[in-house]
Amino acid sequence: MRTVNILRSRALPLVLLWFAGLYLRLPILVVPALAPSIEADLALSQTALGALTTIPVLMLSLGALPGALLIARAGPLAALVGALVLLALVSSLRGLAPTVTLLFAGTVLTGLAIAIMQPSLPAMVLRWTPTYTALGSAVYMNGMLMGEFVGAGFTLPITLPLVEGSWRWAFAVWSLPALLVAMAIVLAARFGRVPAGSGAAPATASPPWRMPRLWYLGVILGAASGGYFGTNAYLATILTDQGQGERLATYLFIFNGAQVVGSLSMIVLARRLIGRRGPIVVMAWAVSLSLVGVILGTGWFTLLAAFLLGIATCVQLIQVVGLVPQIASAKQASALSAGLFSIGYCLGFFVPLAGGVLVDGLGNPGLALLPCLVLAALAVVAAHRATDVTSPLR
Repeated sequence: MRTVNILRSRALPLVLLWFAGLYLRLPILVVPALAPSIEADLALSQTALGALTTIPVLMLSLGALPGALLIARAGPLAALVGALVLLALVSSLRGLAPTVTLLFAGTVLTGLAIAIMQPSLPAMVLRWTPTYTALGSAVYMNGMLMGEFVGAGFTLPITLPLVEGSWRWAFAVWSLPALLVAMAIVLAARFGRVPAGSGAAPATASPPWRMPRLWYLGVILGAASGGYFGTNAYLATILTDQGQGERLATYLFIFNGAQVVGSLSMIVLARRLIGRRGPIVVMAWAVSLSLVGVILGTGWFTLLAAFLLGIATCVQLIQVVGLVPQIASAKQASALSAGLFSIGYCLGFFVPLAGGVLVDGLGNPGLALLPCLVLAALAVVAAHRATDVTSPLR
């Protein structure tokens, strides 16, 4: 009976973390699948089309510090719930935008909502799952990566047919259920099923900018994010250049499905991998080599390289983000996460965007992922230099 009660007490926090994690990426990763419809409707350039996916990534960077400040003042629970409500509304409203300007405005606000959610979750892991933080981190990251897979992989074959091919309604179908997640968290906290966090020490608002490993981890996170978002943004361009444009839906499904494989593996291996430096170094190399395969590959070799890239970026992301609750206290976690996301997602935005600029400027689709490869090489260097990366913060 005691074992059953323990499982029950652990299940609800993990389920809530998973569903909150789902909405860290789902509203962003529906865009690549909708890109051909949006491009045809609004006549967007490759740079603008890529920006629809990468602008939320920029907001994850720009909004991380205000998010940490909000968490310090209101607490991570209130910040998480408020961000989920905001996300449901503004992400849905992207579909109502009559002009490109309003579409991008909705995209910016969507990224801002996610930017507030993201640093709140490591703090919630420490509050809701204090004795099994590695599992808590792996579970919410699995939710995030499942959001990537579902958004990118199911939109074309399932959601668009359900809404009669309307990319505008597709945004609403994926976004509005975030309101249910917010409601579930509020009710669970209200009735004492999960800790509400009242009485906890105030969170630190300022990231430790002078700490070198914050920058090393930021570069490593940026390479994983840039490789993932860049590939999603430009996969249609790359496949068209290779004469495989008709396989876009299959490739998106396989590439993002690899994230599911990686994230499920990390739930099992979380305690063995999270908090160790060696696996971070290995995955830095894996991201770099897989990007080379996607850039230079042809035919099914491109698919194999994309599958391996999906696994590598997934595992690296979970390792880096999951490291925060391992080395930081509940008071430090939000600020450390905010600094990490600020650096990592700034790189994750500008580096893939540079690929679109190269394609538009030089007319060579093969250059789309070259900036991401350069960043991945820098991440390999950072992973080797960050010898104290897993040491607890002072």
